[in-house]
Amino acid sequence: MLLGAVASNAENNPVTIGRDENVFTVLAALNNCGYDAELTSSDALRQTVRAEIGHSIENSDAAKSAAFAVCGFYRDHQQADDTRTLSQYVSLALYLNPPPAFSPKVKEADLPPDASGVLGLLPLLSKFYAEAGIHQIWESHAAAYEELGNRYHEPLTEAVRNLELYLRLPSGSYQGRTFTIDVEPMGAPSEVNARNYGTEYFVVVSPGANSGLKMDQIRHAYLHYLVDPIVGRFSANLSTLDPLLDAVKLAPMDESFKSDASLLVTECVIRSIEARAQDGGKAPLAVQERAVEDSMTQGFVLTRYFYDRLVEFEKGDIGFRNFVPQMLSQIDVRKEQRRASQIQFASAASPELLQLARPKQGKLLETAQERLTAGDAAGAEKLAKQALAEKAEDPGRALFILAQISLHGNMDGARDYFEQALKATTEPRVVAWSHIYLGRILDLQDRQENGPLRAQAVAHYKAAVGASDALPEAKAAAERGMNTPFQPPQKASTEQAPSENK
Repeated sequence: MLLGAVASNAENNPVTIGRDENVFTVLAALNNCGYDAELTSSDALRQTVRAEIGHSIENSDAAKSAAFAVCGFYRDHQQADDTRTLSQYVSLALYLNPPPAFSPKVKEADLPPDASGVLGLLPLLSKFYAEAGIHQIWESHAAAYEELGNRYHEPLTEAVRNLELYLRLPSGSYQGRTFTIDVEPMGAPSEVNARNYGTEYFVVVSPGANSGLKMDQIRHAYLHYLVDPIVGRFSANLSTLDPLLDAVKLAPMDESFKSDASLLVTECVIRSIEARAQDGGKAPLAVQERAVEDSMTQGFVLTRYFYDRLVEFEKGDIGFRNFVPQMLSQIDVRKEQRRASQIQFASAASPELLQLARPKQGKLLETAQERLTAGDAAGAEKLAKQALAEKAEDPGRALFILAQISLHGNMDGARDYFEQALKATTEPRVVAWSHIYLGRILDLQDRQENGPLRAQAVAHYKAAVGASDALPEAKAAAERGMNTPFQPPQKASTEQAPSENK
């Protein structure tokens, strides 16, 4: 359930605050089994829900049996600390279809590694959900969840607006990518779990009784949402920075940054923006300098370079998307190597908030989607066709990407690709949006050819509704199509019009 987009243009902006019944159910089950991390400092709703679930279980032998099975699994899969224990279950919950089935959205081989480790919970969870009356408890607290979500609405709206203004990025130019904050009080208040699954970004936060809104962590995740595809467009060209990876081998940051120049560059860019734009750009220079130095000593050795370039960026008038190529092409690798060699690295680094919990497979298609999002249609097409040829990744997803590319100038080709995608996959997002695009194409052709295609278009919209129970944006788009024939926005080509592939 989504509480609504946070930006001024709510229909076009996929940045939302929501609640997720999957996350609630999984965390509620953990709480019933002894997950008590920071319980005394949690929002009062956590204790209320725990008590209601306990009462429901006590009054039913079937519920007791179901809870006993879940708790046995929980004890067998506990990690060394509560943070790691919670993290694996959050990853799993975000990859599930709606209850009561709780089936994975993707094949087991494509699940994030930490989620795969607790996949055995699902059949036990379904029974627990039914016998303990979890859905009824979930529904009874809808108003309380909405109130919790509303706490974030104004500060998140301001944060989104300020970052977009600073970077000169047009609001709503997300091209099928989503950023969702799930407000879930059943976790530990100090924990923030952020995930990037392809084009989807999630942040799961647990409000506490007296704790703040964790806006610093949310801003960091949102900057990844903005910056990842912009830098990712040039990832193939960043191998020239590989010598810098040798300079950070002894740094305390996560090992992933020491083996992937693209990840290192992206994180350094984000940290430089955080330093320069903190407090709305009003932070004293001394505070900004400390943030830069702290980042450098953790191993993010290009933070100083990007910070200095941001000063230059602020004086110009071009957008950040167009400024990034200049920044990347002008890095003096030898100079940065010398600078890195003079750094006294810290003994520890702050953990990276955003987990790139991507599937084990699908790298070609993930990169293809990132290239398409960044405007590199030719690169995206090449990667999608490579994935089809190698037969190692979801052919439906590859065909869907090719269909999106074909919308720009080849409507008949796009229609053919969408139809092929429907035959090649059962992945809900691809199925729903393929039907929506086909409905829109038929609506446009019906108007252009004055033919009787509206009934076929409506049939596709209806099929999209049936496939989009867990995809509120797709469901809303399909329902609009059923009610009114699709019309492209003003001053935009028909090929660009279907922009709700979320």
